[in-house]
Amino acid sequence: MSAAQARSAELERLIAEDPGRFRMLTGDRPTGRLHLGHYFGTLHNRVRLQDLGVETYVIIADYQVLTDRDVADSLTEHVEDLVLDYLAIGVDPQRSTIFTHSAIPALNQLMLPFLSLVSVAELNRNPTVKDEIAHSRQSAVSGLMFTYPVHQAADILFCKGNLVPVGQDQLPHLEVTRTIARRFNDRYGNGTPVFPQPDALLSGAPLLLGTDGTKMSKSRRNAITLAAGADETARLLKGARTDSERHIAYDPVNRPEVSSLLLLAALCRHRTPEEVAEEIGTAGAAALKRTVTEAVNEYLAPIRARRSEYAQDRAFLRRTLREGNERARAVADATLAEVRAAMNSHY
Repeated sequence: MSAAQARSAELERLIAEDPGRFRMLTGDRPTGRLHLGHYFGTLHNRVRLQDLGVETYVIIADYQVLTDRDVADSLTEHVEDLVLDYLAIGVDPQRSTIFTHSAIPALNQLMLPFLSLVSVAELNRNPTVKDEIAHSRQSAVSGLMFTYPVHQAADILFCKGNLVPVGQDQLPHLEVTRTIARRFNDRYGNGTPVFPQPDALLSGAPLLLGTDGTKMSKSRRNAITLAAGADETARLLKGARTDSERHIAYDPVNRPEVSSLLLLAALCRHRTPEEVAEEIGTAGAAALKRTVTEAVNEYLAPIRARRSEYAQDRAFLRRTLREGNERARAVADATLAEVRAAMNSHY
């Protein structure tokens, strides 16, 4: 972990010096609308890197939700919601390629040679896969879920991505990608690497808790989505869990719920949680919730306005996705042709 943090610090320096040397792959599964935890955890950072000049690919991993029947039945709606959220927060389709997994056949064809480079035992040991299986709430685990790390390797390597913003829990997935890239180069590269070994750019974003005091999550229904209106946000925050102490202080260890709310207000107002806590003082939880509600609604107002505007033009959403898919397909086709040539299977 310390090595990954040190490398991330070095990557930030290199990005500042020459952002054009990097190609970033990032994205989400279309399981519902994105929320504040997503925004401050990853989305804000994606836009920052895009604006710095890092070449950006944003994948909507629709194939990776086929394991969840309830989600798969509303896939079109979920995909369009993601595109709306991306555009609203500032992902620019002229500078970033937004595309769907299922629309890129050549990307998915990379799965077979990549699967030949990892063992079942290696997949079985992956802690991220184990955690996903444990929380899948399914009586039987499909083969698709078991191969998620290899699928993600294809996502990253089809565009020869060399930068992947991740949280700590995703490091094992990225290590599988690095292993596959290294083994493919060793076996088929003939001294010339076909794929880069991508680096993890660790997010320094702190964890935001949901309104019930547990991890903010779409599935737990404890999150404030980017699309939520001001009144809905106020209602959700009014019911947020706090504690009985009137004096408001930032103490993540002993007062996690209060501290998470302070952190949220601080992020929205570009201040420190301690400064927000000092302003509230002994006014209690009601004052804390009012402060957080005002901060969140002020911060999200322009994002919500842009989202509402884009939502009126569904043709633009479809065009954005269609053009992104076309660009991604061209890149994937070229990579697959290179892979076939390296494997002597380019007939």
